[in-house]
Amino acid sequence: MLKKNSYLLFIALLTPVVFVALFTLRTLDDNSLTSWQWVFESVDASRMYFILIVGVIVAYLLSKVSLPVHCPDLVLFSVSFAVAVIFWGEPEVIVDASRYFTQAKHLEVYGITYFFREWGNGISAWTDLPLVPFLYGLIFRFIGECRFYVQIFTTFLFSMAVVLTFRIGKTLWSEDTGFFAGLALLGIPYLFTQIPLMLVDVPTMFFLTLSVFAFTKALFNGGLGMVTLSSFSLFLAFFSKYSTWPTLSILVIIFLICRTRNKELATRNCLFRAFLIIAAASIMVSVVFFSKFDVFSEQIKLLNSYQRPGLRRWGESFLSTFFFQIHPFITLSALYSAWVAFRKRDGKYLIICWGLILVILFQVKRIRYILPLFPMVALMASYGLQQIRDRQVRKFIILCILFSSLGVASFGYLSFTQKISAVNLKDAGKFVDSLEGETVEVYTLAKDRPIINPAVFVPILDIFTHKKIRYHDSARFSPGEEDLETSRFRFTWQYMSPGYYLKNNDCLQEHNPIVIIADGHDEILPDFVTQKIMGYQTKKEFEADEGVFLQKTFVTVYAPGNASKNPPKDRNKEGWRN
Repeated sequence: MLKKNSYLLFIALLTPVVFVALFTLRTLDDNSLTSWQWVFESVDASRMYFILIVGVIVAYLLSKVSLPVHCPDLVLFSVSFAVAVIFWGEPEVIVDASRYFTQAKHLEVYGITYFFREWGNGISAWTDLPLVPFLYGLIFRFIGECRFYVQIFTTFLFSMAVVLTFRIGKTLWSEDTGFFAGLALLGIPYLFTQIPLMLVDVPTMFFLTLSVFAFTKALFNGGLGMVTLSSFSLFLAFFSKYSTWPTLSILVIIFLICRTRNKELATRNCLFRAFLIIAAASIMVSVVFFSKFDVFSEQIKLLNSYQRPGLRRWGESFLSTFFFQIHPFITLSALYSAWVAFRKRDGKYLIICWGLILVILFQVKRIRYILPLFPMVALMASYGLQQIRDRQVRKFIILCILFSSLGVASFGYLSFTQKISAVNLKDAGKFVDSLEGETVEVYTLAKDRPIINPAVFVPILDIFTHKKIRYHDSARFSPGEEDLETSRFRFTWQYMSPGYYLKNNDCLQEHNPIVIIADGHDEILPDFVTQKIMGYQTKKEFEADEGVFLQKTFVTVYAPGNASKNPPKDRNKEGWRN
């Protein structure tokens, strides 16, 4: 009893001490979005200490409660979904969202056949794979073009990834290992900043985790349903994101583990199941891959010539990823688990650590590329925690991780992202919806040498408004070829405004609201814009600025004097679909 109390006291003291240490050393965090350098620059540290102390107390009280969990899947799904909803108010803070929104909207406006025919040609695909934009497009076309629906979808996938993490742990070791792994996945504060965004990383995490679970279950237990699910999940993971391709080599590890754990007859069954799964998945992949072979081959060339060397320039340190953006208790427990597995000669452990071995081997120092592997990191941490015999101590540790990470994510990260200038697009979109009329005219202005092509902010504005957009594209600065080769925002300069923004002349009235997106306060309006806004009596400026990033997005809305508030209409913008 005395030893257990000593452990509890040690963890209770260590939890706030770890935060203080990270806060003091925050200049070492080089994350490109939520670096502690700027996230906590204006945050009252005493407020965070208070939250941590309260969290430790609540964690201790909950650790003493021994309630049987009758349906751990439902508990993990419900808790993770409810927590993720807190972050839905975050703006689209990563400009890549414009690509995925644009691809999805092409499907909504022109249909599924057009999407398959034109993806990679008429629909610019950059280095994106088609699955996730296709799913977003289905939501837009059949449910409605609304960010809320997309957030429900991505949050559902996140919560299902938590459940699958539990299932993998339960299949390989025990229900306790899986349950603690599911909770550990909620101890990664960076992850919560990605769930609300219209990106591909969280869906990719789900599809990769599903493929690992389904392949493991299919080989270990068999069954036609699981074999079918495994084949289909591999197909989905393959077309989620290019970074999953090397990670799918984990299938070889799972197969080898299955062979060594089973008798000769079971080994033959395992080999037969693996053959069926890979053969079926390969057929599905080949049909899609060779139908767009020219597109995929060009993308792979671009990845090798531009993206791979670019990762060395735009990398984020492992210290940042595994100690600032992931709770240090998770990282330390994961490191300890490697020693435990080695000592036990536990071959199954290789399944969950294989992805991280590849990350270290190939020096993948970019957190968004590591994010799909977070469930495996959580499983490693849980494996390490299982070496603590007292369950209350384990519960207390995982709850301290959970509460401190949620405190950092909500009072640190969320508070910061709501001050980034990208929030101006969100607020302007809501304001425009309150104005009269169904169409809004948009102009973009930029300095002499902008970092990002301002035209890509039009789709992000579109995410937040119910109105049809008529974009007036104009001649703009374009970086030199040498600068373009090394620019991390190169894709924005290859962006072409979609036809559905340019064909709405028939929707124009004499006095539509006008939105001007600029990257500075002192931009001089072109003469044709000055003439256009003559007689407009309402002007509202959105000028939030976090003071950190070089790229700014300021928005000014001009509205006719008789503009009045109207309730938002359905997101399906009738008249745009073919």
